[in-house]
Amino acid sequence: MSLNESQKLFERAQMSLAGGVSSHFRALDKPTPQFFEKAKGAYIWDVDGNKYLDFALSQGPMILGHSPSPVLKAVKQEMNRGLLFAGQHLPEIELAELFQKHVPCADLTRFSLTGSEATQTAIRVARAYTGKKKYIKFEGQYHGWFDSTLISVAPSKEIRGPLKSPNSVGMTKGQMESVLDEVIVLPWNNLAVLKRTIKERENEVAGIIMEPVMCNCGCIPPLPGYLEGVRELCDKKDIPLIFDEIITGFRCALGGAQAHFGVTPDMATFGKAMAAGFPISAICGKRKFMELIARGEVMHAGTFNSYNIGIAASLATIQLMSQNRQEVHRHIRKLGKSLMSGIRRIARKQKKPLLVQGLGPMFHVGFTSSKEVTSFRDCDNYDGARYGQLVSGMRERGVRLIGRGIWYVSAAHTEQHVEQTLALFEDALRNV
Repeated sequence: MSLNESQKLFERAQMSLAGGVSSHFRALDKPTPQFFEKAKGAYIWDVDGNKYLDFALSQGPMILGHSPSPVLKAVKQEMNRGLLFAGQHLPEIELAELFQKHVPCADLTRFSLTGSEATQTAIRVARAYTGKKKYIKFEGQYHGWFDSTLISVAPSKEIRGPLKSPNSVGMTKGQMESVLDEVIVLPWNNLAVLKRTIKERENEVAGIIMEPVMCNCGCIPPLPGYLEGVRELCDKKDIPLIFDEIITGFRCALGGAQAHFGVTPDMATFGKAMAAGFPISAICGKRKFMELIARGEVMHAGTFNSYNIGIAASLATIQLMSQNRQEVHRHIRKLGKSLMSGIRRIARKQKKPLLVQGLGPMFHVGFTSSKEVTSFRDCDNYDGARYGQLVSGMRERGVRLIGRGIWYVSAAHTEQHVEQTLALFEDALRNV
């Protein structure tokens, strides 16, 4: 398989694009960042003419597959009405009403453009509600690339500190050190440590934010009783609980992880899958929190907030998901589970130490002898180099995967795609 044209374009791009890319993580692709020219359904084509069955799905947004016709039709119709009004329009009310209908915590909603903006808003609301400064986040979880949240996302062993009281660790040069004092970092899935911290530092804590499934690191589900325990603790202490559902929202269930697990946060943020590939995000929450935005006590603004195209795409996406007894989610869950069980079966057959875990619509595959991974530090046991060999082998066989191990499934994937992928996976794994 040739990547010569991608390599040439990357060399050209470095002359005008900083680092040759427009997002930091794309520069990490090996042997070269790939350049793509088209995508449709479950497939994507690169500039070298290679066709891939795609389980990267643009890092998750393409829940209906690439270029879904119903969404494109809705967007084209909206484009004829306008692109951006910088004022209110009926479809944004309709979309907010869909949030009320399907998302348990969504008494009120506001729309933004990116996930990073939405999570910033949620944290700001929590501080305004409590009058406190610090918020709790968890090691290995990602809540956007802004200074105040890009903390302890992937801290190295040398600087992360003790398990029960981790250090707050920045991730980039130029990040203000002062923001590290605004965060209390804890291990996720450890209710005992959280309870002890709240007992000792309750007067400092403005809120708790978490990915309800740790998608960005190992696709780790919450341990039984963990979410319920956090919810009970927050209720007892009147601490706002925020679910970052940028990945899980509208992917693991129509109402997000909160609907799937039956635990309702005070606020939640959504993005990615909510518009099937168009940029838009949302913050929603219980009325007593969102009223702070409604009354103008907490600033939330943006030129492109509720822009016509993103609203139209999201409306079409969620409406499609809600049809036929939520057939989309039943389909992707079934296919995801089938892929997971097939990969496990192949690994056992070849006596390869692979761990597969997740919910189905998204799951993680990694080389480790561990029987279970429940926290960020457990991920130290993954053999990333070995998985990189597998990713390369699958690419050579026409399957696109994400290097950090997470797989995404879409409504465009079929049972035949699963069978095809497992056959290719068996061959690729044999060569790792």
